Amino acid sequence: MTSEWDDGRIRFGAAYYYEYQPTESLERDLDLMREANFTVIRVGESVWSTWEPRNGEFSLEWMQPVLDGAHARGIDVILGTPTYAVPPWLFTQYPEIAGQAATGVRHPWGARQEVDITHPAFLFHAERVIRRIVERYASHPAVIGYQLDNEPGVLLLHNPATFRRFVDWLRERYGDADTLNREWGLTYWSHRISDFSELWVPDGNAQPQYDLAWRRFQDGLVTEFIGWQADIVREYARPDQFVTTCLALDRPALNEARLGERLDVTASNPYYAMQDHLDLTKDLARPTSWTRSGVQGLLELADRSYGVRGERFLVTETNAQSIGGSSHNLPPYPGQLVQAGLALVARGAAMIEYWHWHSLHYGTETYWMGVLPHSQQPGRVYRELTELGSVLKAIGPSLTGYVPDADVAVLWSTDSKHALEFQPPIEGPDAAHGYVQRNPAAYATIVNAFHRGVLDAGGQAHIVDVEHLAGLTGAELASRYPVVVAAGLYVATDDLLRLLVDYAEAGGHLVVGIRTGYGDDEARARMAVAPDGLAEAAGIDYEEFSSLAEPLRVTGADGFTVPEDAAGLHWADGVRVHDAEVLARYEHPWLGTFPAVTRHRAGRGQVTYVGTVPNRGLARALFADVVTPLARDWERDPAVTVLSGTTGSGRVVFLHNWSSTEASATVPVTAANLVDGESFAAGSRLTLPAWGVVVLQVND
Repeated sequence: MTSEWDDGRIRFGAAYYYEYQPTESLERDLDLMREANFTVIRVGESVWSTWEPRNGEFSLEWMQPVLDGAHARGIDVILGTPTYAVPPWLFTQYPEIAGQAATGVRHPWGARQEVDITHPAFLFHAERVIRRIVERYASHPAVIGYQLDNEPGVLLLHNPATFRRFVDWLRERYGDADTLNREWGLTYWSHRISDFSELWVPDGNAQPQYDLAWRRFQDGLVTEFIGWQADIVREYARPDQFVTTCLALDRPALNEARLGERLDVTASNPYYAMQDHLDLTKDLARPTSWTRSGVQGLLELADRSYGVRGERFLVTETNAQSIGGSSHNLPPYPGQLVQAGLALVARGAAMIEYWHWHSLHYGTETYWMGVLPHSQQPGRVYRELTELGSVLKAIGPSLTGYVPDADVAVLWSTDSKHALEFQPPIEGPDAAHGYVQRNPAAYATIVNAFHRGVLDAGGQAHIVDVEHLAGLTGAELASRYPVVVAAGLYVATDDLLRLLVDYAEAGGHLVVGIRTGYGDDEARARMAVAPDGLAEAAGIDYEEFSSLAEPLRVTGADGFTVPEDAAGLHWADGVRVHDAEVLARYEHPWLGTFPAVTRHRAGRGQVTYVGTVPNRGLARALFADVVTPLARDWERDPAVTVLSGTTGSGRVVFLHNWSSTEASATVPVTAANLVDGESFAAGSRLTLPAWGVVVLQVND
């Protein structure tokens, strides 16, 4: 992260759209923000038609009072480029800029992000408005950085020009049709082509190698588009101003790590369900498809945000009140806003911004509730965020150089995510494509089962993108992480699999989950005994696998203890043991002949193989056995987590009570409350109120 973001402050604020306010309220709004300890707002990215109401006619001065007023109150500003919401005059004059969600089918207009981001007419007008806005305000002292577009990667573009670019991309990548035929196996179902002009459009495609290439290409278009904007903005930006975009981490056309390379700092929009969804002792389903449920879901979004660049990140949007539309109303219980905000900071956030300042009185997001309710009168949420702002102000100087701790690295692969969406090991909801039943959640379901297990076992995880492993040796990876999880890593090069074996042999503990090493870099099933490249180090192999229609009970073996509710979900590999130790088996007349979990010594380290998707009980038992958490000496109630990180001056610990009743924890070392300075002797028992949190500087 740039040094300007590690200067003893945690920035705190909200998206602010003065232009959306139905009455004159600028001075009142900014005064309320200052009283709430706000230090930053985000402005301007949603209103191209306000910046440019007619083609070539610009209105730029309306933003000046906002920036002046913010600066006068010591509030910094992030200025947005408005390219994700195209004005009516532009699509009226250039209807051909509409993105096609299917070949020949223009995406309907009336929402946002409906445009073909590669179309020359769109790019001409986008560049013009970007230059006019940034040139006008780059020198304003309030502006500390720029947000490009908004949550990019929504639409997989099927426009004819985009498809032609895809074909050219394939020609450059593969060289000739015979090579493509061989690499994709196009003899199958008579798909061989004699020339690239014979390639079919993606709409009816059922070939997985084609689909992976298509998704990689689409990811590249989004990276190219945001990088193009970044280059324009940097022509005007001051050296002390950063460039970013706000990431929604589940967008279909998004390679987070590669896009992150084009930015100065990662910014993301973690949305999560509140109320009982934040009870660590409960398992509640997501209320919407795009919000997370549970403490693990919140921390997953934070850990993935940190993993985009492997450094502290900005939260550009997160819940203030209910998020998800008029039928999903889950405002926070008292204490949860402070609690969740500090959890994001504990996992690496250097800024917390809320969506958004005032609740809208019209439009799609009328019930995406803001800091102020529809009455515009400050209420409970405003008061609780004021408290959070005070806490962040107090602890910020102690977090300079903060690095969140990790007992485990959980690997993330966008290519594997794409491949397992197209050919999911977990049944998907979409059966309309015949043999292809897409499941966008398949990969995350596998990975998050392990991430959740780390949390439940008292550990902490970094989610590390495999893009960041390039150039590392196994010994270097082992020096960073005592445990590495490779689950669902279906698309993997030989070099990556060799790195994982080298890691174990160098002393690391490699935990391998289903589908890892089964496919190659083209998502082809490897012509080898599975798991290819890992079998010898794991001391096992398999040749068959079964889908599980319901949870399959798992019992421990050879001293490995699992709870009564331990089970495998969705999938079971028919693991054959060579010289590995069997740790757990299935309770089943046939599948019980195969182990669920094995372990094998590999060089100075070891490999644990998990042949199923572990449920919460099994995952907790697995990581309780595998991980020696940094927080192992913090005796605590089940609802309490210990999240920590290091700075140049020591370790900072965040104690959270994720429940509606009091809970407690024992501090094993001397510590001091970073907010009020209270000291605690080693062995002190701290009582946390419902949804309570305390931040400690510890001496360990």
